Amino acid sequence: MSTALDQIPAPHDASSLTLVDQLVQWARRRIEERVFRAGMRMPSIRKLALDKGVSRFTVVEAYERLVAQGYLDSRRGSGFYVRERLVAPMPGERRQNTEAAPVSSTIDVVWLLRNMLQTSTRPERGPGLGYLPSRWLDGELITGALRTLGRQSGAQMLGFGTAQGFLPLRQQLQTRLEELEIGASPEQIVLTSGITQAIDLIARIFVQPGDAVIVGDPAWFQMFGRFASQGARLVGMPYTPDGPDLDALETLLQTWRPKMLVINSVLQNPTGTSLTAAQAFRILRLAEEYDFIVVEDDIYGDLCPPGYPATRLASLDQLKRVIYLSSFSKTLAPNLRVGFIACAPEVARAVTDQKMLVGMTSPELNERVLYKILTEGHYRRHVEKLRARLDGVRDKTARMLEKTGLTLFQTPGAGMFLWADTGVDSDVLAAAAHEAGFLLTPGSLFSPQQSPSSWTRFNVANCGDPALSPFLCRYLDGVARRAS
Repeated sequence: MSTALDQIPAPHDASSLTLVDQLVQWARRRIEERVFRAGMRMPSIRKLALDKGVSRFTVVEAYERLVAQGYLDSRRGSGFYVRERLVAPMPGERRQNTEAAPVSSTIDVVWLLRNMLQTSTRPERGPGLGYLPSRWLDGELITGALRTLGRQSGAQMLGFGTAQGFLPLRQQLQTRLEELEIGASPEQIVLTSGITQAIDLIARIFVQPGDAVIVGDPAWFQMFGRFASQGARLVGMPYTPDGPDLDALETLLQTWRPKMLVINSVLQNPTGTSLTAAQAFRILRLAEEYDFIVVEDDIYGDLCPPGYPATRLASLDQLKRVIYLSSFSKTLAPNLRVGFIACAPEVARAVTDQKMLVGMTSPELNERVLYKILTEGHYRRHVEKLRARLDGVRDKTARMLEKTGLTLFQTPGAGMFLWADTGVDSDVLAAAAHEAGFLLTPGSLFSPQQSPSSWTRFNVANCGDPALSPFLCRYLDGVARRAS
């Protein structure tokens, strides 16, 4: 029988390790990955022995070694608990002071990102992943563009490129934005290394320590750290199944007088909701009244079919107060890091200057590859296929989750995400799922304060593993039995 012990990568042949050694490695790996968090009670000796098919003596010996190595504390009459440990600097890292920071006591964004990369080769085991499986994507689009570039003179690849980004691509993006009824000249478009860099540049320019920034609660977790590092106070705007709670937003505006609102207007991550025209008009009216910037992240826009009931803020505002962001990482490849910012001319100049200070230019090779893909006429059909595939699994996944006992926030008619209430602490569920070989994304990560949550995001493209539903059923049934 295969157990979690079999999954531990050892520095040499596992056959040379005793069962105690293997169990110690298994526990250390889970502690270092923060699956077992500081202060958490380890499985009882009896339970772990049964789960791993080893003797109780083996578990006791392993736990005692972990105590000696500083990973666990032994509490008489209570059991073994994960010890709060200090984080050693990464190789080459220098600290400003000699005190190491404690390990976070919760599953955090770094934990998720690390495990997302480890799960990337088996996306069917990653219902919590934020991108589509590689088998859904078209590698030939990229390799074909690379072959075309390879036949051109290499001299054009030897320079720095331009800080604002490859001009022909910016001209092509102007055409694409016109299709969305957003007017932007190439001088108003700045290319970036994905949405993450776009958010970083905007935060550096506009956010000062103490400024309030309103974000969704829930919303995309990576931006939280970026704004917090600038000293911003993150304020969560609640969501309803119909989209952002704009009455709550107005109350927040009166209280906090924020510098900025960051929002997905189309297929919001993780709820899948989209703005109606009435909601979009009201947000822009509030932005004018309370004088804040709106950052519109439209990274999922290409997964939204024509005619879908969704309104982009930039199409109404025409980049006067709205800064529009998008990227191609969700539809082409996660590592094709090409995104862009479309904004007012004076903002584009400030973003370009900041981009030079941070990293000079973005990689022009990637920008040329994207330009070839967009101009050779195959991208539109590729996106249509992605939408059709998502349509083919979304309702099926929704029914599976509801049959398992989960409650859906709502079922969108497009996009890749379902936001589901598990009824249990989703941090603990994510830890158990990791132990079973699945990557789930707990709702606490989508909260600007990382508040405890029973919600979890599911990527419908990565929920096809037949073992997922039985795992969820077993886990939820076990929680219910223990509570009764």
